Amino acid sequence: MLEYWFYLCLPIVAFLYAAVGHGGASGYLALLSLFSFAAEDVKTIALTLNLFVAGLSFFHYYRAGHFDKKLFLVLASASIPMAFLGGRLQLETHFYFYILGVFLLLAGGRFLFFSKNSSEANNREFSIGIALLIGGAIGFISGLLGIGGGIILSPLILLLAWRNAKTTAGISSLFILVNSAAALLGMYSEGLQYPTTMPYILLLVIAGGFSGAYFGANRWSNVHIKKLLAAVLILASLKIFIA
Repeated sequence: MLEYWFYLCLPIVAFLYAAVGHGGASGYLALLSLFSFAAEDVKTIALTLNLFVAGLSFFHYYRAGHFDKKLFLVLASASIPMAFLGGRLQLETHFYFYILGVFLLLAGGRFLFFSKNSSEANNREFSIGIALLIGGAIGFISGLLGIGGGIILSPLILLLAWRNAKTTAGISSLFILVNSAAALLGMYSEGLQYPTTMPYILLLVIAGGFSGAYFGANRWSNVHIKKLLAAVLILASLKIFIA
């Protein structure tokens, strides 16, 4: 019975994350930990699903005109090699899940406290040095934990007032895609493991991600969606620490 709940929640999580321009890795990690998937599979599954949903998010946000190539290239030039390096590192299982629990809690707080739509006037000139530093740091964390990094990048761009919410979502979605790919390449030497149900998992996530990205880029405000995501992430974090 629990297995059916997992498959029901998957497209919902993909829908919600894609709507705010994210790939959903933190949500997939939350679900995978809640439903007790094998530790060696968790990081690989989350990054793979991230690739597809982030790609769909970028497609819709780019078509809607919400993207900044210059800022993305500076961030990605530092993040890609660091994500590859982080992906090559393997943390001890219990240590990994405790770090993941802290990250999910922080991610939930990020959605609660940075859930207001930013002003369309946010368009300050960014510092290349700071952008490189941010990109490299987030890239390494992304590869290490099995996330795309958008959940960290988005609030930083908004807090620094470099771009508005919609453009930030477009940048973050492509940033997530390239970091996830780099991390998976870094993990490849150790072997990538998937459950036999991976094709079904992928189809459900693609369906949810495509529709979520469309509505997020063209129809909806992000505020209420982010609050729902916060509840899911905090619940998963508490489950890790209590279990």
